[in-house]
Amino acid sequence: MSPTNLHCQTPLKKVDVLSQYLPGRDVYLKMESSQVTGSFKMRGIGCRARKAVENGCTHLLSCSGGNAGLATAEAARLLSVPCTVVVPQTTTQRMISRIQEKGATVIRHGDNFNTAQRKAFELVNEIKGSVYVSPYDHPDIWEGCTTVVRELSLEMPERPAVIVASVGGGGLLTGILDGLKEVGWQDVPVLAMETYGAHCFNLSMKASQIVAMEKITSIATSLGARTVTEGLMERVPHFKVMSEVVEDKAAVQSCLKFAELENVVVEPACGATLAALYSGILSRLDSEHRIPPGPAVLIVCGGTGVTLDQLQTWATQLQ
Repeated sequence: MSPTNLHCQTPLKKVDVLSQYLPGRDVYLKMESSQVTGSFKMRGIGCRARKAVENGCTHLLSCSGGNAGLATAEAARLLSVPCTVVVPQTTTQRMISRIQEKGATVIRHGDNFNTAQRKAFELVNEIKGSVYVSPYDHPDIWEGCTTVVRELSLEMPERPAVIVASVGGGGLLTGILDGLKEVGWQDVPVLAMETYGAHCFNLSMKASQIVAMEKITSIATSLGARTVTEGLMERVPHFKVMSEVVEDKAAVQSCLKFAELENVVVEPACGATLAALYSGILSRLDSEHRIPPGPAVLIVCGGTGVTLDQLQTWATQLQ
């Protein structure tokens, strides 16, 4: 019998010092970095993996050299099934080792995600009983991510004025929107943050249709989907979604500020969310009266693919 949830309920922290960046408002951090794998990915991937195993899957397959691959490996370990993760050649040995420590088999193939994904699709056809676990593009992924809003609805002392989250392929944001509808918060604005060079959602929002990026140039590789899921774009017109983009420099600097404040290292993908506060974007939206009265909630999505030394090196290079 598989466990009901493979993720944990994460802390919600009211951080008074952050109100200096958004005067007159309380600022809350939803610490998804506290998940066992260090990122929100355990919510969606845990749900997808659990349902797959309940429906007869005997082998989980993933294509990700980052947090999604790590989450799939952890889900397989908890569900007691084998796992294979296909990663591109560019994946760091540090992340490969972390995935292997969960008991998964790692296959290096190709020099980018698309090539590695094609290999994963081949393996699904070759390995009997296997299921491919997408990093973001599946209804079960979105269902798992709704749980972050369910928790907020029970933890928050009042309705949030805005929820801030990073968006890559769109799994988290799609789940957040579904969660808002579920708890009766459909009118709560959501600020979706990206970095330039990984801003396919922002481009899609401007075009009112899915836009594919030719290549990812941002260092925030966890945001590195060339397109967002169709499920997200179908939902956007029914919610108050704002899209903003920051430079890599702002994302990295925000990670370093956060490490100093909370003693937690997160990836630049998460730094994009933090930059909404540190770089004054939320303050500007407030002054433009695009945010109603009340507290701001930042989803600290986490990520374990970087070290403090790497962040400091990037900060020097991006000066």
